[in-house]
Amino acid sequence: MDTTWYSWLFGAVYLAAIIAFAIVVIMTRRPVGVSLAWLVLLFALPVAGFILYLLFGSPRLGARRVKRLRELSPGYIQWSQHLARITAQSGESQCPIAAHGGIFSLAEKSISIPLLPGNQLQLFSGFELILDHLLQDIESAQQSVILEFYIWEPLGRAEEIAQALIRAARRGVDCVVLLDSVGSRGFLTGFWASRLRLEGICVTASMPVGPFRVLVERIDIRNHRKILVVDDQIAWTGSFNLVDPSFFKQDAQVGQWVDAMVRIDGVAAHVLGSIVQWDRVLETGEDHPSFNRQYEYPSASHRGRNGACVHVLPSGPDADRELLHQVLLTAIYDSSSELLISTPYFVPDESLLTALKSAAMRGVDVRLLVPAKNDSKMIQHASRSYYQELLHAGVRIQQFTGGLLHTKCVLVDRKTALFGTVNLDMRSVWLNHELTMIVYDDDFGQQIFKMLQSYMTQANEVDVNSWALRPFRLKLLENTMQLLSPLL
Repeated sequence: MDTTWYSWLFGAVYLAAIIAFAIVVIMTRRPVGVSLAWLVLLFALPVAGFILYLLFGSPRLGARRVKRLRELSPGYIQWSQHLARITAQSGESQCPIAAHGGIFSLAEKSISIPLLPGNQLQLFSGFELILDHLLQDIESAQQSVILEFYIWEPLGRAEEIAQALIRAARRGVDCVVLLDSVGSRGFLTGFWASRLRLEGICVTASMPVGPFRVLVERIDIRNHRKILVVDDQIAWTGSFNLVDPSFFKQDAQVGQWVDAMVRIDGVAAHVLGSIVQWDRVLETGEDHPSFNRQYEYPSASHRGRNGACVHVLPSGPDADRELLHQVLLTAIYDSSSELLISTPYFVPDESLLTALKSAAMRGVDVRLLVPAKNDSKMIQHASRSYYQELLHAGVRIQQFTGGLLHTKCVLVDRKTALFGTVNLDMRSVWLNHELTMIVYDDDFGQQIFKMLQSYMTQANEVDVNSWALRPFRLKLLENTMQLLSPLL
């Protein structure tokens, strides 16, 4: 049998497949670096490249999730419109646009959730302090406790949260737990998930994975949100996972994780609870209680006076994927005197990199605070590949030595703060389900500034001249990881 014909046929099919995948990559309209990285991978490793692209190359959400998103949309719009009416009628003073520049204008015109005035905010940093106050709020719950976290590892004191939920459920409090199926795999398949369900607590896995889901959904999109809401009036969010740093990832040898959370008393707590319920309905298909009742604005006696104005920005592949990126860019370009950034994972795209250099070159005091050691070696090397050009532009880079600094925030001129779950890497910005609070409040800005100052006392500043003298092998490794950074 003549095999020449088969060889030609195989070659034609192979070439057609490469061209087809290349056209798909080009027409998807990603950032240029991401598209180029996928094209190089497809041509260099065609078979493996095809498989990787099918698994991770496009934000496939699955037909069932997309259908539920469409079904929920009318209720979400009604809820948002009702919220806008009652906040406008509350009598609270609105934030002056001029005091917060373009970021306020962008958020006000682009985020579907209205501006939320009158919120009392308290910033907490450090595991013991955060956990003690979380437990206090759960113990005081009278109606509901809603919890959504990326990681829950019930070792050490993190087990106390589960025990507090059980006590709350036994006194009649409605408890809901939503956990990322990958980040909290051990919890969801272990003793504590079963125990909570036996106590009548709803435990749901978010973004589940499996061999069949790979065919219809992208499995590396994760729910990275961290939210706790009590009685629809008190909420927490920030960088803290439900883990005890004395036990968590000790084999990574990066020290204990250092986190921060904000406690919210006000209308923003209701919004955070509604976001959790939205995420839960997308998984279960059940009714959405937050969208089917008329929310009542909390009384002045409960709120206190002169609270902070807040925009809440939930982001992810099911939302406007550009908006979070635009908010970050606007925050950097808005800075006029000082820009402070804390992030555990720093892998920016070209536009964010250019914005940071531009801010420093026009005289803004730009300080980037990152951990000296990272639990991801790939990200650590990719991150350091950007240091040289940032340092030359005048950006000050400070490496935290007191553990793995996990706090995520951007502080603009000590007035406007972006605080929440978002890392300054493209996975957080483009793919994961995240939550960002944009806070327009001088008092909260001062709280953030004092916290970052305390971090800086435990940090070593990178010297531009010493950094340039690093061994060639490190520079080569870092630049190689940078080439892969669009895919991290």
